[in-house]
Amino acid sequence: MIDAKTEVYGIIGHPVSHSLSPTIQNFAFCYHKINAVYLAFDVTDLESAIRGIRGLGIKGVSVTIPHKVSVIPLLDRLDELAEMTGAVNTILNKDGLLIGYNTDCLGAILAIKEKADIEGKDYVILGAGGAARAIGFGLKKEGANIIIINRTYEKGEALARALGGRSYPWDRIREISGYCLINATPIGMWPNVEQIPISREYLRNFKVVMDAVYNPLETRLLREAKRLGLVTIDGLKMLVYQGVAQFKIWTGRDAPKEEMLKVAREILG
Repeated sequence: MIDAKTEVYGIIGHPVSHSLSPTIQNFAFCYHKINAVYLAFDVTDLESAIRGIRGLGIKGVSVTIPHKVSVIPLLDRLDELAEMTGAVNTILNKDGLLIGYNTDCLGAILAIKEKADIEGKDYVILGAGGAARAIGFGLKKEGANIIIINRTYEKGEALARALGGRSYPWDRIREISGYCLINATPIGMWPNVEQIPISREYLRNFKVVMDAVYNPLETRLLREAKRLGLVTIDGLKMLVYQGVAQFKIWTGRDAPKEEMLKVAREILG
């Protein structure tokens, strides 16, 4: 029941209408009988939104595309992982002090480890935004070799340097091979579900393909990879695993991970 004591949480990004985060986080609040609600806020004016979080006493928010990097100067403090990755996907409002965290890193690594090896393997990441940064730093910590391919070459090169890896311009994507390809861009995300970041013929250069996009659950990229017999990793587990970590930051409680996964799959499937 929503009343005058209900605490407000949410997700800020643009767009956010496709987001499953309200579904899984509200499920977790209900599971623990916490008087709280989690809402989606489509934000184009980030600075005003952050002032609103402070002014309205919103307890915490998730941060998604395109604000994971640009939100950093607007916060009071970063935790160690957010500082290291240079990307924030979680904000805790601690008595007016806004603290930035990164749980994408943990979510991605947990999802990858369920299906693939990491140490010593070549991981090719498409993109150089907040998701790519979090995934890249997580993989680096686990001993992977990182290759960044980004449409803006200078941005990709800067991230590759930070990761001790290599970078290539987007038009050389057909020349690149590795153990695992990760799409960390919004390409293929609802409603543009038929878009694909790399042609099917070039997927043969990899053994594992991961898509950070989770809506749709099986993107065109993953469908094409499956047809080639490759191991595929969808973005849903990354979403849920990072959401579980967010819930812990906000409430101090363990979220019902398996139940959240089940609910999310039912919604998507």
